[in-house]
Amino acid sequence: MQRNEIWRSYGTDYKEMTRRLLLQSGLAELLPEASDHDPCIAIKPNLVTPAPAFFGGTTHPEIVAGIIEFLKERGYSNIVIAEGSWVGDKTDEAFEYCGYNALAAEYGVSLIDMQKDKGIDTDCAGETLSICKKVRDWDFLINVPVLKGHCQTHITCALKNIKGLIPNAEKRRFHTMGLHKPIAHLNAGIRQDFIVIDHICGDLSFEEGGSPVTRNCIMTAVDPVLVDSYVCSLLGYETEEVEYIGLAEALGVGSSDLSGLKLITCEGEPYEDLPARGILDVSYAVDEVDSCSACYGVLIPVLERLKKEGLLDRLPGRIAIGQGHRGKSGLLGIGNCTAGFDICVRGCPPKEDDIYRQLRELADIN
Repeated sequence: MQRNEIWRSYGTDYKEMTRRLLLQSGLAELLPEASDHDPCIAIKPNLVTPAPAFFGGTTHPEIVAGIIEFLKERGYSNIVIAEGSWVGDKTDEAFEYCGYNALAAEYGVSLIDMQKDKGIDTDCAGETLSICKKVRDWDFLINVPVLKGHCQTHITCALKNIKGLIPNAEKRRFHTMGLHKPIAHLNAGIRQDFIVIDHICGDLSFEEGGSPVTRNCIMTAVDPVLVDSYVCSLLGYETEEVEYIGLAEALGVGSSDLSGLKLITCEGEPYEDLPARGILDVSYAVDEVDSCSACYGVLIPVLERLKKEGLLDRLPGRIAIGQGHRGKSGLLGIGNCTAGFDICVRGCPPKEDDIYRQLRELADIN
């Protein structure tokens, strides 16, 4: 596979489709020698939250099963599945609800909860970031992101998925750093050797899923910057609108130039272009400063619901959210970072139902 190529297949037998696609796109030629010190192959899915893949937010286990079978058929036995869910959810619960405990038992592979791993300060192209220690044990990293939207960065795919390999404390710090810059530097510090993109039914608006859009597609590539640039084109964004893509390119992680992209379809018929779906315009109601994705992600659906009910504009003021509000005061805040506000829906993150009840009550009063 060349760095300017993205291979894709369409169908519904996801495991077998994955195996054939890996063969056709040349993964075998990129792997280290199977007999060479029993190399460790790590598979990094996206298990942001404990929810089944058909919700549109997590990696289909059938894809990972296809990868494992492909590797085992070629003599690889030291295989691990590594993930760290977002702050507010537990990875071990995601492993269970998303079908990965059963997958690991069936194939005899190890599950690594990166939330429980220690972080090691690492120089990532001039930026010191805390990266989970176990990353150093891997000889080859296969990234398996879900192609989907994101409530803060518009899109998430190959580059942002690597964020699951840092401790929770570092995830929080990423948001205080502006999110985009540390994501770019993280990808300079952790090299993904091969990418298998789950484009089966990703939610085009939210990282956690809930509104899946079916495309029954699996793709492979080796350049994460090219992948994310292509995702932007599919979802109707300019590459410049997702700042970490250009920053990663400047650090030498990959190329965003789509003019030389070779899109190779191995099997099946491509669907029509994806509908460009963004988040409903509710940002005017929010005073967001350095919020974590989990906290912001539970607020946005509530605001959309209130908007549809005609209640959003009846709130008494803007809703504060994010680490930038720590130690400050105001009228209305979401999450523990706004504990000093007159009205605070507590939690890290708070529960969606609790937010809705509180905001609905305030809207009714006004």
